[in-house]
Amino acid sequence: MRFVSERRLDDGVLEREFILGEIPGILWTPGSASTSGSASGSGSSAPAPALASAFAPAPLILLGHPPLGLRKMYPRLVDRARYSATEGFATATIELPGSGDRPRRPAAEQARADLRRAMEAGEPVTDEIADALVLPLVDEAVPEWQAALAALLTLPEIGGPVGYSGGVISIGIRLAVVEPRIVAAGLFAGSLVPRAMFEEARQVTIPLHVLLQWDDERNDRQAALDLFDAFGSREKTLHANMGGHTGVPRFAGDDAVRFFGRHLK
Repeated sequence: MRFVSERRLDDGVLEREFILGEIPGILWTPGSASTSGSASGSGSSAPAPALASAFAPAPLILLGHPPLGLRKMYPRLVDRARYSATEGFATATIELPGSGDRPRRPAAEQARADLRRAMEAGEPVTDEIADALVLPLVDEAVPEWQAALAALLTLPEIGGPVGYSGGVISIGIRLAVVEPRIVAAGLFAGSLVPRAMFEEARQVTIPLHVLLQWDDERNDRQAALDLFDAFGSREKTLHANMGGHTGVPRFAGDDAVRFFGRHLK
């Protein structure tokens, strides 16, 4: 992993873009957790020098997001990162396979086109479409998230424990099952969930905070409720709010931060 840019936001949060192999990502650390160092110039092959930490390492939250590209998702991601930083959390995200400037995935593009056609025609989304769209993405993205996590935890200003927040819910499910360094997850029930993921959900045992938009036009409410029921966690909370997919109330973030505060501090 090498850093390619660095800037201090107006609230003191340090934002650094990095490259992990060929995967772009962004790391945000609260001002109380790190002191700025010199990042390598954009496109440079020289690694950034380690940043000295004047305070205790910050707990880390991995910020999941839909496969729309980091540039498009940046305003929402940085808002979540800055909000988390006020509570002392570092946050990080990476570009998903097939998104942004990463190579296209033809099978996923076809599945996405099939999904659009079904939704425009008012037809049910078939299991075949859900499987083709989600399962290969999970298989590719989860090892990348694990590699990013391993690299991030080598930084002196980053410490455990680690949480995962948001994103494609199936990626969160797989990470919760296979990644022991993640001890709590906040999941957004706003994406297709293949039937195979329900079995994996039964293997999830970490604390969960699940957000559901009751009138989400992109999500089957009953399927989301069935998925919540399937989770094997002894501590799991469902927060349902009225409104569509993009109508998540801002105060929902308060609940999520309190959840992570209980489990990451």
